[in-house]
Amino acid sequence: MNKKQLIEEVARELERPKADAERMINGVIEGIKKGLKKDGQVQLIGFGSFNVKKRKARKGRNPKNGETIKIKPSKTVAFRVGKAFKAKL
Repeated sequence: MNKKQLIEEVARELERPKADAERMINGVIEGIKKGLKKDGQVQLIGFGSFNVKKRKARKGRNPKNGETIKIKPSKTVAFRVGKAFKAKL
């Protein structure tokens, strides 16, 4: 399912126009982004939690020429499925 299909599903479920559903979905996504930036974690009981994880600097290889390169430290977002949601899968 992609974002467009999700919007259509939410609109159908709530019996609202697609424009309203799109604003709702975008609002949820923005809320998750802000929560991750502020607290580093967003927990949705029954669904799962999003966490910011730090990656350490490391060495890698350039696939084109095989040279060793330095990869800078970075941050990424991880999602962990909640117990109730996992049980439904």
